[in-house]
Amino acid sequence: MVMTSGNNKLPTNQSSTAEVDAFLRKVAATPTNTAPGGRGRLIFALDATASRQPAWDRAAQIQGEMFSETANLGGLEMQLAFYRGFGEFKVSPWVATPKDILRMMTSVFCLAGETQIRKVLRHAINETKKQKVNAVVFVGDCLEEDVDRLGALAGELGLLGVPTFMFHEGADPIAQFGFKQIARLTNGAYCRFDANSAHVLKDLLSAVAVYAAGGRPALENLARKRGGEVLKIAHQVKGG
Repeated sequence: MVMTSGNNKLPTNQSSTAEVDAFLRKVAATPTNTAPGGRGRLIFALDATASRQPAWDRAAQIQGEMFSETANLGGLEMQLAFYRGFGEFKVSPWVATPKDILRMMTSVFCLAGETQIRKVLRHAINETKKQKVNAVVFVGDCLEEDVDRLGALAGELGLLGVPTFMFHEGADPIAQFGFKQIARLTNGAYCRFDANSAHVLKDLLSAVAVYAAGGRPALENLARKRGGEVLKIAHQVKGG
């Protein structure tokens, strides 16, 4: 579901270089708590309401990159979480291979409904109280919930040391405001992209996954292989 606004001065859909750079700087500055040789643990949360099917399909194709880039770092454990329809919220078991996530993602179809980001945040809190979660990634395009209530949950997640990286498709100003608040309160980061910048999303997701699994040295190694947006992170890490 995409919300609109009467404000004619909406941001453009295209992610700006400044926005991407700011996001990468935030990732580079975020401390990790992954034990040496241990697997990073990442919750991959998505909005699966009706408007999200094309983005869901793109994310399904991209997620394999997140695993492949962390294979030599001890690996990555990922849990898929999504909401759709009338109050439906589902999470997968923790898995360590891209084929498991891909199998689950390709079996899901999107359904009309309102956002349930509060359930994503509450779930992340509960999971990290059981065992440390290194990061949460969320991909969505709108927000239809009370921002103050979301802020309370985000603040709790921040106290637990779990950064949330909010990926915003499109230019809805309400979502932009709320997503930025969540990112700030969890010591995570916000970045906007559009349907024409899937390659940017792929690089950013890979960077977060690698950072969750291996910290700054791992980012520098990835940068030597991939360049592009990941190389920007490595340069900022060396400079910081």
